[in-house]
Amino acid sequence: MMEELYTNCSILFRIMILRENQSCIKGSRLDEQRCSLPAPLKTEEEYIPYPSIHEVLQKGWPYPLIILPQFGGYWIEGTSHNLSSPALSDVPFPWSVKVKLESDPTAKLYRKHFLGKEHQNFYSSDVSLGYLILSVKYEQSEKQENLRLLLRTRTGTKHDLIPISCLNEFPNAVQMAKLLCENVNVERFFPVLYPKASQLIVAFDEHVISNNFKFGVIYQKPGQTTEEEVFSNTEESLGFLEFLDFLGDKIQLQDFRGFRGGLDVIRGQTGTESVYTNFRGKEIMFHVSTKLPFAEGDSQQLQRKRHIGNDIVAIIFQDESTPFVPDMIASNFLHAYVVVQLTHSSSGETLYKVSVTARDDVPFFGPSLPNPAIFRKSTEFREFLLVKLINAEYSCYRAEKFAKLKERTRSALLESLFEELQLRSRCMMGLPVEEDDKTENGSGGFFENFKSFALPGRSPSRTRTSRFHGRRSSAIGIENIQEEKRDIAERIQKVVDSPETLLDLKSDGSSSPSSPEFPSRKSKHI
Repeated sequence: MMEELYTNCSILFRIMILRENQSCIKGSRLDEQRCSLPAPLKTEEEYIPYPSIHEVLQKGWPYPLIILPQFGGYWIEGTSHNLSSPALSDVPFPWSVKVKLESDPTAKLYRKHFLGKEHQNFYSSDVSLGYLILSVKYEQSEKQENLRLLLRTRTGTKHDLIPISCLNEFPNAVQMAKLLCENVNVERFFPVLYPKASQLIVAFDEHVISNNFKFGVIYQKPGQTTEEEVFSNTEESLGFLEFLDFLGDKIQLQDFRGFRGGLDVIRGQTGTESVYTNFRGKEIMFHVSTKLPFAEGDSQQLQRKRHIGNDIVAIIFQDESTPFVPDMIASNFLHAYVVVQLTHSSSGETLYKVSVTARDDVPFFGPSLPNPAIFRKSTEFREFLLVKLINAEYSCYRAEKFAKLKERTRSALLESLFEELQLRSRCMMGLPVEEDDKTENGSGGFFENFKSFALPGRSPSRTRTSRFHGRRSSAIGIENIQEEKRDIAERIQKVVDSPETLLDLKSDGSSSPSSPEFPSRKSKHI
């Protein structure tokens, strides 16, 4: 059996060699053609040069803030923390303008360019691309006629402003869609005739916008190198308390009215207090490891890990120099860490060293750390840190794990939007509607399904969408957790119940949100 296995492996390897070197087949005897098997692959320890945490500690001080796992899988930003002299004057201010929050650039295009202005919406279904929603707007500026196009597919939204003078003839809806995506393969698009269509569409486009975030804060004492050690900390140093006070406001969880980040505000099962802040209109709840309940006899401290392990981004705070290893904490969700280490200037002023690490498939996110990556304790640094955390979470959604979940959620919402627009348009034209359609879409339709995905714990109104029950919106990030979308849910419910709320979502334009007639213009055929 072993001889047969060896022979098969030898033949497969020889075939690969023959493709690269034709001379191997010119021999007259099989033995002369036989190529020896390659040497066994090296073990992981042999071909990965990264030292283990214990090897780093044995070498002695100074230690880096972060070291890579022995077998890689992460990248690091901010490895230089040396100053010629630890004086405040040596600490740079790396920013000259307001640090920028990253976001989906297409999320607010419909609100900015279409909502409240004369335009048309169309829907269709493509065998390969799935459901398609197209928005078209005619624009004229300085003798230039343009078509502003917005095409939604299950993978994303495409946008362009196309001069009509560049076209041989005025395009139909199918041709417009092809201008944005050449893979579109449909015979026709159908016009959307529902008066409230714009409110449905803007709710879909902006479902990726989140104003609520939850981040872990883990206290790592000197010498702690394991998950069990850092999650077992119950005492807080003065430096850590100072940092928490700098980060946000200490709040009592009992009956807390703001974004709670999954913490219990009724029964006290997740502790009595936490750290919270409101930054640029975004609510942030911090899951602080030392403020979550400590369970005697539980070495893993599952109550603490249940919250921090389900965050996507976490802060690691260090009083003194002990390296943090990203794979120290076992979690399928944590993808990025911001390590903050306390230090002081020669005059005793508080400084913070910062390093960032994230999994390899997480794209780089700004703002960039300065060189050296040392900050004064200041309002500017707090703003820098909070923006870095928020941008880190947005960037993590583009990692493979979250990107797939995000696409599945978007696909499900797009299907619901398509069916709602189709049903409402048919009703507006007086066409018969199947009883199944009434059952599936009549009680809330897209808005109800939107809330089902945005608000975990609610069941979709449509029976056949039960395959989406149990989906963790917090894992996807675009909806996060239950209270994250309550304001949107309340607003869109008002849209369903009352026509007056159309004014709440309209932009500065005065014409109807969606018109079945294309704006009047001068005939022009090029």
